[in-house]
Amino acid sequence: MFQDEARFGRISAPRRCWYPWPHRAVCKRMVTRECTYAYGAVSIKDGQWDSLILPRANAGCVQVFLDGVSARHPGDRIIMVLDGAGWHRSASLAVPGNMRLLPLPPCSPELNPVENIWEELREKCIGSSVFDSMAELEDRLQVGLKHLEDHPGITKSISAWPWIINAISI
Repeated sequence: MFQDEARFGRISAPRRCWYPWPHRAVCKRMVTRECTYAYGAVSIKDGQWDSLILPRANAGCVQVFLDGVSARHPGDRIIMVLDGAGWHRSASLAVPGNMRLLPLPPCSPELNPVENIWEELREKCIGSSVFDSMAELEDRLQVGLKHLEDHPGITKSISAWPWIINAISI
């Protein structure tokens, strides 16, 4: 599995869209410094998506997420590939018994397919939206994450890169 976390906030990011000619689309913008974090992990083999919305990105939240993934897959041995964020290397992190952590090389987010899943989520679920509250943002984020969980074909098509498939097929 590949794992990552992403920040989602009330700072809107208008996306490109189609609009009838000769009119122009009007998109609201908001700059509010409130955010939440989505944690996600994808199984490259079958596209299974596990996610969780947590208030911060730190070792404690990573622990909660890893424990949750471990509990959802009790009979599996999981190699969790993740980036080199400080909270992923914390001494206080207790890796679940059925899991091993494999760090990506430094400064290489392009090697993590979950980054592309976040982009899909931002484009299809969050983009060009203004939220009146954090609860509204988290509700929309939860719908998007649940959609990805219910449709493993989407996450598999985004994350099953040939070099990863070749590496796990050996």
